[in-house]
Amino acid sequence: MGYTPELKELIKRVEATRPARLEMARRGEHYPPLSLEEREEVLRKYHPDYQKEGRRIVRVGPNKGELFQNEVADLLESRSMVRPEKVDLSEADYDTDVLIIGGGGAGTAAALMATDHGAQVIMATKLRHGDANTMMAEGGIQAATQECDSPFYHYLDTMGGGHFTNRPDLVAALAHDAPLSIAWLEELGVMFNKLPDGRLDVRHFGGSCRKRMHSAGDMTGAEIMRVLRDEARNRGDRIRVLEFSPAVELLLDEEGKCAGAVLFNMETRECYIVRSKAVILATGGFGRLHIKGFATTNHYGATMDGVVLAYRAGVGNEYLYSTQYHPTGVAYPEQNVGLLITEKVRGLGAHVLNIDGEQFCFPLEPRDVETAELIREALERGKGIVTPTGRVGLWLDSPMIDLLHGEGTVRKELPAKFIQFQRHGIDISKEPMLVFPTLHYQNGGIKINEHAETSLPGLYAAGEVVGGIHGENRLMGNSLQDIITFGRRAGARAAQYAKSGVRIKRLTLDHVVKFEKELEEAGVENPIVAPILLPDYSTEDVRGRRWMDGVLEAE
Repeated sequence: MGYTPELKELIKRVEATRPARLEMARRGEHYPPLSLEEREEVLRKYHPDYQKEGRRIVRVGPNKGELFQNEVADLLESRSMVRPEKVDLSEADYDTDVLIIGGGGAGTAAALMATDHGAQVIMATKLRHGDANTMMAEGGIQAATQECDSPFYHYLDTMGGGHFTNRPDLVAALAHDAPLSIAWLEELGVMFNKLPDGRLDVRHFGGSCRKRMHSAGDMTGAEIMRVLRDEARNRGDRIRVLEFSPAVELLLDEEGKCAGAVLFNMETRECYIVRSKAVILATGGFGRLHIKGFATTNHYGATMDGVVLAYRAGVGNEYLYSTQYHPTGVAYPEQNVGLLITEKVRGLGAHVLNIDGEQFCFPLEPRDVETAELIREALERGKGIVTPTGRVGLWLDSPMIDLLHGEGTVRKELPAKFIQFQRHGIDISKEPMLVFPTLHYQNGGIKINEHAETSLPGLYAAGEVVGGIHGENRLMGNSLQDIITFGRRAGARAAQYAKSGVRIKRLTLDHVVKFEKELEEAGVENPIVAPILLPDYSTEDVRGRRWMDGVLEAE
């Protein structure tokens, strides 16, 4: 397919400005970054998170009275899929020390650490083991492993990137554990990019003061997930994986401890009771809610399940109002829309350009600032490129990479991206990409402490489902690091708790009954049923013929 004749004509403008831009880059000269004041102004005017429209106050639960996006508020005010009065909790279908809900990087790291501490583990996944945002992560994982770096600088960069709204205790844990995480992953078999002398190859990224980004091509998350999943499978005697079995409700015991969950078999539509001494939520983010109508880079099951389950059990969240839009999601071809173009592309020297081939922003601003600048250039200033389907994009001049670093660098450093465009007739080593900000990450989530403990005894959380680590903006590479750091911490702490002699009393769903009564008293009419498990992309015509749809009820 390739680019249309109209788009090819516009590419000539990019090629016309490239020689001058290339010479500047070789001299180490860059488009100037914004001052702190300019950053605040562009964020306030153009970033979706700073717009008042599309938000409302939540009327029930731990975060009652706070303002959230409409899509998030609807889920926080939802009613359960399970009818408590119909569920027999006298017998459990499964018993275990630690139940992990979610099978991505955080959940699998937690499972490995839990078994290291002597626990038996059940991991319940919505889709297949590993079908998670971890697999979608491309550019790399942060850690201060070099002589010129330290956890101190990692901490400062992370706090600054989050506009100093981050929780200091969580950031300190992240920065401290990061080098240990890299060593652990390497020991398990993760193959990070190396220099000829065998040292780790690290690069700059947006918001960094040191080269700290470790990568495995542009498939870093997939490489990490490959190794974690293999190691979990090698421990089949201690880790039982239940695929296509998402949790639809947490269970508490009569003393108020978290004591398991109700699982829903998506193939047979049966419900199962899992009794567990400790539970870890690692269900990922909410990209598939498509906040404000944006396309998303997230995997198909990213629907905020863990936050919903914890909320009904009385566990609040923080920073959930904050959403990260990755500045460079694919805008063309249509088949690739929502696909992430890793920040590594800009770290390697690619410029972001408008319709006239002009630079308009420093390419390595923090993600929220870069996003706001792209939105301003494309929409406010009218300098975007319109695709055949009516989307708006801006150029990302990827051919700069080979010109700066030598022919073949794009294929070597960005193999997945090269293939994903090549199959549609576009050679990104010779032609620029069309990009636009895309919904990428749930900045906020369940409130935890530095040990991954929630306010509910026996309940832990790790990964994108958690809030506070990144504050109101996440730096590149800290997501893969936080799933390892807090996955490991959650697994170890949950196992220690489970093996400490804790005893599970009579199981109940009383918290669900209580929450739904609060919904009624608050006047919440026709609440949606959640977790929604999977997004619904059907048209109105299709939905109009679903005469047999109804609420799932546990038999």
